[in-house]
Amino acid sequence: MQGYCVKCRTKREMKNAKAITMKNGRPATQGVCPVCTTKMFKIGAK
Repeated sequence: MQGYCVKCRTKREMKNAKAITMKNGRPATQGVCPVCTTKMFKIGAK
């Protein structure tokens, strides 16, 4: 699963990606950038 890393300013493959549900009920995917270990987040992904 790819996501945008705000710190690196580029798209990368997420490490430890897991599907979550936000407070408003929408699906999302949360992971970690493999280069800088910053949290990555993608809304509406399965």
